[in-house]
Amino acid sequence: MTEKLAIALAQIAPAVGDINGNVRRIRAARAEAAARGADLVVFCELVVAGYPPEDLVQKPAFQRACRAAVEELAADTADYGPAMIIGAPWSDDGALYNTAFLLSDGVIAGKCYKVRLPNYGVFDEPRRFTPGPAFPKPINFRGVNLGLMICEDMWLPGAGEALATAGAQLFIVPHGSPFRKTALEERVAAARKRVQATGLPLIFVNQLAGQDEVLFEGASFVMDANGDVRRRAPQFLESIALTHWRRDGDAWRCESGPAAEWTSEEEMVYRAVTMAVRDYVEKNRFNGVVIGLSGGVDSALTAAIAVDALGADRVHCVMMPSRYTSIESLEDAEQCAKSLGVSYRVIDIEPGVEAFDEMLASAFHNLEKDTTEENIQSRLRGVILMALSNKFDDMVLTTGNKSEMSVGYATLYGDMNGGYNPLKDVYKTEIFELCRWRNAHHAADLKGPDGAVIPARIITKPPSAELREDQLDQDSLPPYEILDAILECLVEKEMSVGDIVSRGFEEATVRRIEHLLYVAEYKRRQAPPGPKVTAVNFGRDRRYPITNGWRDR
Repeated sequence: MTEKLAIALAQIAPAVGDINGNVRRIRAARAEAAARGADLVVFCELVVAGYPPEDLVQKPAFQRACRAAVEELAADTADYGPAMIIGAPWSDDGALYNTAFLLSDGVIAGKCYKVRLPNYGVFDEPRRFTPGPAFPKPINFRGVNLGLMICEDMWLPGAGEALATAGAQLFIVPHGSPFRKTALEERVAAARKRVQATGLPLIFVNQLAGQDEVLFEGASFVMDANGDVRRRAPQFLESIALTHWRRDGDAWRCESGPAAEWTSEEEMVYRAVTMAVRDYVEKNRFNGVVIGLSGGVDSALTAAIAVDALGADRVHCVMMPSRYTSIESLEDAEQCAKSLGVSYRVIDIEPGVEAFDEMLASAFHNLEKDTTEENIQSRLRGVILMALSNKFDDMVLTTGNKSEMSVGYATLYGDMNGGYNPLKDVYKTEIFELCRWRNAHHAADLKGPDGAVIPARIITKPPSAELREDQLDQDSLPPYEILDAILECLVEKEMSVGDIVSRGFEEATVRRIEHLLYVAEYKRRQAPPGPKVTAVNFGRDRRYPITNGWRDR
């Protein structure tokens, strides 16, 4: 019976479907942990497959490849190096399980199946997996009873208490816990409930990856038997965090480990969306990105995020002025591009506008100009961006924010064109906060220049689409402070119109915003993906019908 254990928390970045690549990442992490004296290396949920694999996991050939990878990794542990806890889908008697394995001494020394299969928000695991037995048993490793809980099993009572009753001495929890602004506090609170109910310490290991719309920022930790977080791995950075444990009677205590500082507020959101852009571009093998830089705050922030994610040499910005583009916007866009060090060109859309005016003259004869002509400008810009994308193999980054996407203040096949939208789940009011944060701060994992990179006037001037004379966003929408507050009530909190009005908002305004929210659903279905940062994002979290006659009366 051992008296000491060195356990490494392997916070790595698996890629969904890249089984061979994930095996290489696992082996590299194990080698590093071995060099530092680890006895056991713990990886995140479904690390072999990547998480979340969605319906890919139902493909028999994929399941077979995952099984073969687990068996190969098990054989690796015959080298007297550290044992591993890894996750993979596993088929047993015709049922598919979300499984954690203990690999030791050249074999699969134990496994446990996920008991609680989440079916809310971004999760729909009952669609793919079978739940494991309601009363799991601990797995013995060198005389220590390890209680393996996979992700959701920590969040709800049942599995943890059953493991403790069966003799577990230490909880190890591989996770695929998505990023959102409140995630850190929620994870700690859930872990504390299991710890306080059982009196057992807990190791939480989360993955680090941007996967389409879902982000995983790491932030692995160790919690002691009192429910206090004692060791922290960093956010947004890969880490092999070595922790040292000692037996104290029948209990185990963590004596040393990482002490990273976790971020909060604007820094946390900014670095999350930056990681999302980096991983989406890298994993989908794009050369770089192209951005329509308008001189407005959304495109300036998108450009800064792209440079911090990829480096300035992979970011290409284009200003596409019309007769309505102000001198200030031209100046601000150029200054922003220079501050970021990106390539920058100007392509005037007026010849295209005039051509369309001539082409449509007979069809629009005697009709007043309206949003039709405004949308033509936006769509011309979309065509230009897509042409540059096709010619140079760069992906278009869309620049719209959550406020605009909520109420449909965006043009299909125009400013909604693109492959990815970093700001899709960021409200307009927070856009300004993120710009101010980036101008005043930097971080080691950001590739862009230090200092202010977004011109101050971009942040302070009234927002405008500049599609007609003297246009301002507030001509069509309530002030963003009011709009965003109402949208948060409608989207994140699912509040009734009456409850929102009771908070001091005008009823007519609330009803108008509710109506715009519902009728814009068809646009959102055609929008590019973007990273989830709020409690409820459009797409995976919020799935409303396009054809929808409901209004809150």
